[in-house]
Amino acid sequence: MVAAVRDDPGDRLRLAAAFYEDRPGIRAYRRAEIAFMKWQIRCGVLRATGGSPWWRAVNEGLLRDAAEADLLFNGAPGDASSRGVSYWLVFLKAPSPEHWYQAHNASIVDGYLRHRDLVAGEGPLERFFMDVALLRVLYAHALLVRPRLALGRLAFLGPLLGDPRRRGADLFLSLKDVLPDEYPLPKVGIEKVLADENYLSRIVDYGVIAPRIPELYSHAAADLGEPRLAELCVDEFPVYAWPYEQRHVWRTDRSPLAIAVARAVVS
Repeated sequence: MVAAVRDDPGDRLRLAAAFYEDRPGIRAYRRAEIAFMKWQIRCGVLRATGGSPWWRAVNEGLLRDAAEADLLFNGAPGDASSRGVSYWLVFLKAPSPEHWYQAHNASIVDGYLRHRDLVAGEGPLERFFMDVALLRVLYAHALLVRPRLALGRLAFLGPLLGDPRRRGADLFLSLKDVLPDEYPLPKVGIEKVLADENYLSRIVDYGVIAPRIPELYSHAAADLGEPRLAELCVDEFPVYAWPYEQRHVWRTDRSPLAIAVARAVVS
């Protein structure tokens, strides 16, 4: 099933959507995943020619886990072949936002770990956004299941903002205001990319998410049962694809007042 859609981004999208549309009660959960896949198609990372081998592989793993879980749920013989498939089965048996995040993020994290060898084929900016994308999905997960960790004194907003069925989650999961709509990225320095970041995204990234980076990775590693995930953060800095030696990108001196206010509000 997955091989049949491998080289057609539109067919990939339709396969992903069909998982949610084929049974009542879970269609609303497709919102975040489909929005992100539309960004992948728009910028071209899923193209068979000229696309990103890394993005294609990670997306394919997500599609495969969901397809296998769907078959097993409907009576196909066999056992789940991965932790991600097991979590998708749990979601199908008892749909909930918490179970969706476990399943989705387990498949994504598995793809990150399984295909780390493909990182070397990507440009420097592409590598940076790999870490940004992972950090965002881990934070969205925490909004729902660990709202105090994610939002401090505003924890009561966590379940509303983190629910993948609602528009609030788009701020963290669609990534359309975070990742550029082209691939490969222009040959510009990381400093220009950071300077051009959307103002609201900068406040969220540096004022709300960045101070929580170590705890987000530790929580996700425990919740997903994947201890290797915690190793992708060193001394408060993501290091999956972006080098530790250039960790200064996770700090900024831009918009200092707004960022200080954001940190104070969610402390």
